[in-house]
Order: sequence, then structure tokens, then C-alpha cells
Amino acid sequence: MKIKSTRFGYLAKAHDAEVGERQLQETLGDNEVLVHMQGQNLCTTDYQQWMGLREHQGYPMAGGHEGAGVVVEVGPNVKTVKPGDFIAMAHNESCGVCPQCRIGNDMDCENPRGLSAVSEDGYHGEFGFAQYKVVPERTLFRMNPDLTPAEAGFLEPVSTVVKGIKKLRLQPHETVVVVGAGTMGLVNAQVAKSYGARVIVSELMENKLETARKSGFETIDSGKEDVVERVKELTDGKMADCVILAVANKIVLDQSVDLIKHLDGRILVFAAGYPAPHTDLDSNLIHYRRIEIIGTFGSNMVDYADAAMLLNTRAIDVRPMCEPKQFDLDHIQDAFAAASTPGMYRVHVTIPE
Repeated sequence: MKIKSTRFGYLAKAHDAEVGERQLQETLGDNEVLVHMQGQNLCTTDYQQWMGLREHQGYPMAGGHEGAGVVVEVGPNVKTVKPGDFIAMAHNESCGVCPQCRIGNDMDCENPRGLSAVSEDGYHGEFGFAQYKVVPERTLFRMNPDLTPAEAGFLEPVSTVVKGIKKLRLQPHETVVVVGAGTMGLVNAQVAKSYGARVIVSELMENKLETARKSGFETIDSGKEDVVERVKELTDGKMADCVILAVANKIVLDQSVDLIKHLDGRILVFAAGYPAPHTDLDSNLIHYRRIEIIGTFGSNMVDYADAAMLLNTRAIDVRPMCEPKQFDLDHIQDAFAAASTPGMYRVHVTIPE
């Protein structure tokens, strides 16, 4: 390869983000691609580890899985991308050839590549904050060049939302209450709207409520209004067909059953919380009202393809979830500090050549 080394950002320990340098492999494999990462969004899992809330993920952590870049060089058998293509990539460790992968269940791959494994030079993670990285061709998706790297970096989070919406079996004209208007709450709201649903967003932080309103959603100020009563008013007493929990705490878990219709309501538990929240949901209530509680995590490659379509056609618009202030790689510590500030949306780290 013509590029021999790369600078990269990583977490040395909690509250300590640094920039290092490492050597790249000498040659590309048959189906490998060298990418110049133009930028990377800071996911919740990234900045929560910086905050010391996800110590189980290990150090040093060269994380980052919400990035976009440009193809620099391709292996001899690569056919779907070429140098100069603007791409985003899947956070996917599947092999692509085992029985589970062949039927589309690549999250249940029998031979995962082990993205969570430790690299030869001792790092956890996927080196998302690197200037250059080598990736398998099958994980790349060509993106609309009119998108910014920050927008294209939403490919992975949008794919996880698409996965959840499919599990929810959301139908046009259904009423959905999304609890939480943070980044993933609003992505859930936008994708649900693209599926033809009526979407009501509940949130207590004023800046997030304002973003939800500007995005065209009906909103409920949960800090000032009784959410259950307000949903009852907005639905003429019918309540929601389903609820998407984009925040994780005991209050919203317990309240979710009061927001859905009396029979056959669905609750999608989208968000995880650290420490893990618990619930006092009445199992008899779940039984007699035929309530479905659905968990979702991650996404398959087909979900990435759907997410790329939603982003590339602007069927959803993630610009309201992109913080205007960006940080270059040398100021990655400041980027982590900003991303962990309550009320922030996605913080973007630009990565120069």
C-alpha cells in the first residue's frame, strides 16, 4: 500500500483521550479496501467509556464506529467501490459466508471476525478515529456525496433503528410515542415517520423539545405535563399503538404500559442504561392485555442497506442531530468532553489526511 502508517485517536483510560501512531499492513487482501476516514461521530458507547461508565470495554480503546470517508486503494478482487468513492461503513463482525450470514442473520455469525478482539499492537476497537484504516469491501456502503461526513456517519445508528422498527412491525397510520428526544430518540422518530406512522415525542429538556418541534413532531414536555394524560388527549383516549423507549430508566419503563392501547400494545426497549435500570412491571398486566415487550440491539447488513437508502435520499434528515461545533483529531479530548455534556447531540471529529 502507498500509505504506510496512520495517526489515530484512542482512550488511554477514563477521561483521557490521546492521539497515537501505528503502522498499517504492507499489502491489501483480495477483498480489502484502504479508506481515508474524513470524520467520526462520537457514539454514546464512546463517550460513556470516556466518562468511566463502560470500563468493561477495555483499554486502550481505539473505538469509533460512526464514520465516513473516501476510498484510497482497493484489493484486486474488489468490485463494488473504487478510489474516490464516498463511503460509510458497517459496524459488523460477520464472516459473510456461514449459514447464518447466508440467510441474513449476520449478527448471529458462526465465525465472527472479532472486531472486539485486541489488535496485535494491543488496542481494543476498530480504529474509527484513524486517518487511514483497512476494511473488508462487504462492510462499505457508497453514500450520497451531498451528505457531510457527519451525516453519512449516521449509517450505523440509523441501521440499528431500522432493525428495531422492523421488529416492532410498525404499520402506516399507527401512533407511536417516542420517549426521549436525544440523538437516538429523534432518529427513531424520523424513521418511524418515514414508515408512515404518526409520531409523538416526549422529552423534558427544552433544547431537545425544540429540536423535535422544528423537526415537525408533536411533542410532550414531560417535565411540565402528565405524559399519560397528554397522550390520552392527543389520541382521543385510544392511546398509542406502540412506544419506543429511547432512554433507559425505571420511570419510563414502568410508565410505558400506561401509554399504549388497552390490548395488543407494543413496547420497544431501544436504549440500554448504565447502571442497568430495573422495572416493576406487573406480569399479569402484560398477560391479560397481551402486551409485547420487544428488545432490539445492533443490525444486520440488510438494515444497513435500508439505512443507506434513507440517508442517501434524505427520506430522513439527521442534520438537526449534528452539533455545529466540530473538533479535529488533535482536539479529540475536547470532543469527548463536549459529547458527554448533557443535552448534546452527535459531536463530530474531523480527521485530516
